[in-house]
Amino acid sequence: MGGIFIDGKFILSIIFSLWRMCLAKETPANFVFGDSLVEVGNNNYIPSLSKADYPPNGIDFGKPTGRYTNARTVIDIIGQSALGLKEFTPPYLAPTTAGPVILRGVNYASGGGGILNETGKIYVGRINMDAQIDNFANTRQDIISSIGLPAAVELLRRALFSVTIGSNDFLSNYLVPVITEVKRKLIPPETFVGILIARFRLQLTRLYNLGARRMVVINLGPIGCIPFEREVNLVADPEKCAEFPNQLARSFNAKLRTLVTELNKNLPGAKFVYANVHSIVEDIIENYISYGFENTNSACCSVVGRYGGLIACGPQPSMVCEDRSKYVFWDPYHPSDASNMIIARRLLYGNSSDISPMNIVQLLQAS
Repeated sequence: MGGIFIDGKFILSIIFSLWRMCLAKETPANFVFGDSLVEVGNNNYIPSLSKADYPPNGIDFGKPTGRYTNARTVIDIIGQSALGLKEFTPPYLAPTTAGPVILRGVNYASGGGGILNETGKIYVGRINMDAQIDNFANTRQDIISSIGLPAAVELLRRALFSVTIGSNDFLSNYLVPVITEVKRKLIPPETFVGILIARFRLQLTRLYNLGARRMVVINLGPIGCIPFEREVNLVADPEKCAEFPNQLARSFNAKLRTLVTELNKNLPGAKFVYANVHSIVEDIIENYISYGFENTNSACCSVVGRYGGLIACGPQPSMVCEDRSKYVFWDPYHPSDASNMIIARRLLYGNSSDISPMNIVQLLQAS
């Protein structure tokens, strides 16, 4: 009596197809790279002068978490809204970020970190972009060990990756007051921007080679408008921002937009989107009343300075504004939760002037 022979590869293909069907119903994983704008506590675990694990940071969470704001980051909000995450994506260095937890995503961001490895030396400890990618490579190997290579490849293909970095390469490198004049004579602004973009190209390509396909690349905000830059550049008119830092940001952003287009063209299957946070924040500052804000130039958490921007937010003697929802900026460098909410919504649902070639909701729905 003859039996029925079924090829082993055929069985495996059926199993994998069924697994993909099940996975399609699951929430995509969330992998986050960047600096203090999106950090959630990695610097809590390293010796660093850049930390936010003390009050009044996190005041609207009820406790400090390592986030440089009064509550959530932009990526926290995106994770809640678009991915339906019940818990925030955890920091890579937390001891509890292990086992099945990593299948839902990991946050590698670090306050003081930049594109260049030299950036942020003034903070001593920080995790720059190259090291963040090294950490992701470790996570990727752990995922492969946990669920196998085919499943891991599919998990990463569907995952949301976001990169928010570059501000410190100016604020904590090229624009540091003590070294600015010397560095600018040796390296003109356009040359420095070119160095950043060349390095960033290699880093984004490496992430692609490690499996990233859906990636949100966030540009630089108007860094000349933050309270710190208003202070150190002696901006006399409270309605004006410091122009030179903003020129640098615009130069970087123009080249970054071109880079994202280039990577989409040259990397098969890549779906990289360019998030124009610079334009969004400018709009918030210019039309602040319509967004419900009352203050666009000062830090809610302030210590000293005309704009409260000369010293980082920390324990006493910091003064905290009573209504955080009325301030665009939480501290000398970072947006408030209220600003982050507006930015996140426009990245999730906005048109091509906010994020292109598609918004985050469309990116997650793309095949």
